[in-house]
Amino acid sequence: MTTGYSPSATLPISAEIRRQASRRRTQLALGFMVLLPLIILVAFEFGSTNDDDNGSGAFSSLVDLATSGGLNFTLFAIFVSSSFLLVVVVALFCGDTVAAEASWGSLRYLLAIPVPRSRLLAVKLVVALGYSLTALLTLAGTALLVGTLRYGWHPLGSTVSAEIPPGEGVLRLLAILGYLAVVLLGVAGLAFLLSVLTDAALGAVGGAVLLWILSSILDQITALGSIRNFLPTHYSDAWLGLLSTPIQTDDIVKGAISAICYATLFWALAFYRFTRKDVTS
Repeated sequence: MTTGYSPSATLPISAEIRRQASRRRTQLALGFMVLLPLIILVAFEFGSTNDDDNGSGAFSSLVDLATSGGLNFTLFAIFVSSSFLLVVVVALFCGDTVAAEASWGSLRYLLAIPVPRSRLLAVKLVVALGYSLTALLTLAGTALLVGTLRYGWHPLGSTVSAEIPPGEGVLRLLAILGYLAVVLLGVAGLAFLLSVLTDAALGAVGGAVLLWILSSILDQITALGSIRNFLPTHYSDAWLGLLSTPIQTDDIVKGAISAICYATLFWALAFYRFTRKDVTS
C-alpha cells in the first residue's frame, strides 16, 4: 500500500456533492421542485374564475382548502406530488448515481484511484439521499413561501378534523415531511439496488418507478387480503393520520418500520452485489 494512502480520504463527500450539483439532471430536478408550487398557484389563479370546473368530492375539498392559507397550500402541494413526482425524483437521484458512472465508463477509473468499493457506494448513497431530502424540503419550502405570500398565514385546515393553529400546523407539516422522507427510503433503496445491477441509468430509474407503481396497484386489490400489508406502498398515505384529532400514529409506525426494513434489505443487497461485481465498464 502506498505510504500516506488512506481509504477513508478517497472520494470525499464534498467532492461528490459538487460533482452531482454540476449535473443537469440535479439542476432540473431541484428546479422543478421550485417550479411546481408556482404552476399550482397559477392554475388556482386562472381556474378560480370558473367554479363549475372545480369538481366534487375529497379532491375538490382539498382544492378549496389549498387557497385558504399558506399551510394549506403547502399541504396540497405535498399531496399532489407524494404519490408520483417525489417517487420519480428520489428514483432519479438514487437510481442514476452508480449506473450513470458505469454507462460513461468512469466507474472503473474511480475504483482505480483507488477508491474502496464500499466507500464509493456509501458516499454515492449518502449524497443521493441528501439531494432527495433537499428536493423534498425545496418543494415544501417554496410552496409555503408562495402560498403564504398569496393566501396569508392562517390555521391548517383538514377534512378530518377541526382547524389546527398555525404553530402546531407547522409542526405537523414537518412531521408529514419526515414520514414521507422515511417512506421514500423504500424507493431510494430499490433504485439504488437497480443502479448497481445495471449499467443503464434509465433502466434503474424507470424500473424503480414501475415497481413502485405496481406495488400501489396491487395494494388496491382487496382480494389479496393481509398480503397487502407487506407491500412497500401500503402505508404510503399513513401521513394523513397526522391531520386528524387526535393524531393517528399506528399506521405511521408500521409504515416507518416497513420502509426502513425494505430500504435496509435493498441497500444490503446492493453492497453485497457491488463488492463482488466485475466492473469492466
